[in-house]
Amino acid sequence: MVDFIGRQHELDTLSTALTGVRAEMGTARPGRCLVLRGRRRIGKSALVEEFVDRNRVPNVYYTSEIGFGADPLASFVDEVRSSSLPDADVFAEALPGNWTAALRQLAGILPTDQPSVVVLDEVPYLMDPDGAFESVLQRAWDRELCRKPVLLILIGSDLAMMQALTSYGRPFHQRGTEMRLGPLNPADVAAMTGLEPAAAFDAALVTGGLPVIAARWRAGDDVEAFLSRELADPVSPLVVSAQLSLAAEFPDHTQARQVLAAIGSGERSFTNIARAAGGISHSTLTRAAQLLTTKGVVAAELPISLTPSKERRYRITDPYLRFWLTFLGPHLTELDRRRPDLTLERIRRGWTSWRGRAVEPLVREALARLLPAQGIPAVPAIGGYWTRSNDVEIDIVGADREPVAHEIAFLGSIKWLENSPFDTHDLTALQYHRHRVTDEPIPLVAVARSGVTTQHIEAAFTPADLIQAWQPSGPPDSSGR
Repeated sequence: MVDFIGRQHELDTLSTALTGVRAEMGTARPGRCLVLRGRRRIGKSALVEEFVDRNRVPNVYYTSEIGFGADPLASFVDEVRSSSLPDADVFAEALPGNWTAALRQLAGILPTDQPSVVVLDEVPYLMDPDGAFESVLQRAWDRELCRKPVLLILIGSDLAMMQALTSYGRPFHQRGTEMRLGPLNPADVAAMTGLEPAAAFDAALVTGGLPVIAARWRAGDDVEAFLSRELADPVSPLVVSAQLSLAAEFPDHTQARQVLAAIGSGERSFTNIARAAGGISHSTLTRAAQLLTTKGVVAAELPISLTPSKERRYRITDPYLRFWLTFLGPHLTELDRRRPDLTLERIRRGWTSWRGRAVEPLVREALARLLPAQGIPAVPAIGGYWTRSNDVEIDIVGADREPVAHEIAFLGSIKWLENSPFDTHDLTALQYHRHRVTDEPIPLVAVARSGVTTQHIEAAFTPADLIQAWQPSGPPDSSGR
């Protein structure tokens, strides 16, 4: 299935956990727990369903829901009753009155002669401020569930709540192994769409690597063809996925959504974000920014340099959400009026500038995976450098730590244009900026969509080089070959 292109590592992780359960059968505590978290629509449920289907062991898959009079306990009982677990009909004969009884009854029907899988999806919907459900789950796990050969998988989209589930001081601390599911990477997107490396990076930026959006990319599509078709469909995942995610994650946080919109419009500094968000106060913006960074929606970054800096910059972590907030969210009425041509023309005008900045985090991640290569060493930190006035901006800074480095290992520039390679002029600018950061003759790196024409650069990376960072065969050797 196309949803699982590039998910083999995650499937292998789940299979290894199940193998561990099988290996521990006959011991006092053979059970294992995995806590799987990832953003909405990233493919968590589909991944686990595929894993369960492939392994064909007794299982129950329960998804918690909210609203519309949903009774979580009654829904759970129905799922167990219709599951493939032996003796599941016990739940039809004796209905548990609470979660403690339900989980005890579940443990009683789990087989002892073979592994089984129990999935609780969207666990945050079951969690409460007092931690009552977490306490019930912890007691059930310690006293009954872990004594059976079961793989318990807890899934959630609220990253902050799922991280809190296993954090110190919470009832379920150290009971589960955390597993985070990220978006499809550029190599995954290339495999799904059949695109060449440079175009695959474009597709990764527009779709954010969300399988539900990337799967709609047809063979032969370029960005414009894909956008033309999807924007003409008012219920396209490209149009509605961000709306659904924001409504679910920030239902009562109007100010956080205003701040998010301001950052999505291109503002990066605290002062400019406050102004773009309607002139909100310092304390209000601080609270909203903290909420957004805690949830992992926004990254707050400092420049990497040899001296401390307070010039924090904010960015949207999800490329798709960044694309949506820039080009779609503020203009949804155009799509409602069936005028996708207006939206598409706006994207055409702003695409090159938007893409040039949006690709930077992906490039840095690729280098972190690739290095050492072409004589450039692997380093613990790869980020950027900027000044308050932005008179100096360096796209790539490799250092021994961040944000205040003891030693900077290399600097680099990203030039992501179709028909304009990295040339001598670009090298001269990078050399000038190097002197603003360090007096050491450290190596300079060029990352260019259209290649490099100067011979005086220490290392050069193209989209084809970068995409190797996510290939199953692994990165090139230290020589860069």
